[in-house]
Amino acid sequence: MANASPAVRPAVLSDLIPGSRVRDVALVTGGAVLTGLAAQLTVPMWPVPVTGQTFAVMLVGAALGMNRAALSMILYTVVGVAGVPWFQGGTSGFGGATFGYVVGFIAAAALVGKLAERGGDRTVSRTVGTMALGNLVIYAFGLPVLMAVTGLGLGAALAAGVIPFLLGDAAKIAIAAGLLPAAWRLSRR
Repeated sequence: MANASPAVRPAVLSDLIPGSRVRDVALVTGGAVLTGLAAQLTVPMWPVPVTGQTFAVMLVGAALGMNRAALSMILYTVVGVAGVPWFQGGTSGFGGATFGYVVGFIAAAALVGKLAERGGDRTVSRTVGTMALGNLVIYAFGLPVLMAVTGLGLGAALAAGVIPFLLGDAAKIAIAAGLLPAAWRLSRR
């Protein structure tokens, strides 16, 4: 499951950590737990609250690479559906207006992870592009479910489930664009 062998330049930040299967299980689990903790950072809004989840998803994707990040978000989703109250605001279960966004986390983490494996988190401009694409994937999954569950039309769904989050997403992207390239610079020392 590792994204790079020790003899090759690390593909993602987590490849700098020695180990193999045990490391991968710990990283996948840690990514899911980080996302669950970030989901508790909530600003209530209807029908979609502002949370720290998307930031965690992007960081997990960039740090773990495609395979581990996707597995981490699958674990997060499955455990939350099974009843662990770590979705936004301490909720759990299947369905609801925001569940499409949660499913989108899997695809977004995989995409961000794949782009990070190709250097998409090494510079500020690449990180901005990588994170923006990841956010678009989350919206692409979340918006149709939001529309189906709430009965909102496209314009109203965009107004409720995308537009209010763009400024916050831009801030999260800016933070990631500062953190990830800096982490790579530090790793070279």
